[in-house]
Amino acid sequence: MTYCLGIKVKEGLVALADTRITAGTNTTVKKKMYVTQKDSYSLFIMTSGLRSVRDKAVHYFEELINEGVVYNKLYKAVNAFGEQIKRVAEEDRANLERSGFKFNLNTIVGGQLKDDAEHKLFLLYSEGNWVELDEGSPYVIIGNSGQGKAILNRVLNEYSTMKQALKAGFLSFDSTRVSNNDVDFPIDIVLYKKDSFSIIEHRYEKKDMEKISEIWADKLKQALDDIPEDWMDKPFEVIDNG
Repeated sequence: MTYCLGIKVKEGLVALADTRITAGTNTTVKKKMYVTQKDSYSLFIMTSGLRSVRDKAVHYFEELINEGVVYNKLYKAVNAFGEQIKRVAEEDRANLERSGFKFNLNTIVGGQLKDDAEHKLFLLYSEGNWVELDEGSPYVIIGNSGQGKAILNRVLNEYSTMKQALKAGFLSFDSTRVSNNDVDFPIDIVLYKKDSFSIIEHRYEKKDMEKISEIWADKLKQALDDIPEDWMDKPFEVIDNG
């Protein structure tokens, strides 16, 4: 399973992806983030699904870029990547399904290209269709999303800073990690500030973030202790007098 998160705030974009790949009893570390940038052209791609489908689709898309194809708006690049997913589906879907594998590749694409008025964030489905994230939905998760949504829903909005978004994003990942043994460190992050046309990449190992995880666990325990208990008096009186 995968954990990939993209966040869009007024200030810019924050993205985070775990690197764990599990196949049977084998566990490896593989990058799930593809980044390409040049003058007035910055985008990143994160994927969740079959690794073979992901690698092939990214390779086909990268080939287009290397051959000189230029997109002036991000949605056009998203359309192009969607076409590569459809191309891989035509080539591989039947054989994969005969072997018992479901053809799936969910993708987060973010960035800003020359004629985009602002930074953009898209969710692209296996069928090649997509939706754009807006102010009403500042984040998207693909992969193992269940445990990581609560904190994001509570603290994130379009006016959050990029630092707040990264903190919330890490805590969302950490909540997922402690509940699932197929999501783990290292994690790759991407930062993109609006109109900068410069993507910053960084990798965090477990040892880099252990202290933050400990602080978060302690804060949660303290918050639990701080919750008033008078609302529980009546049912517990029954237990105590029973």
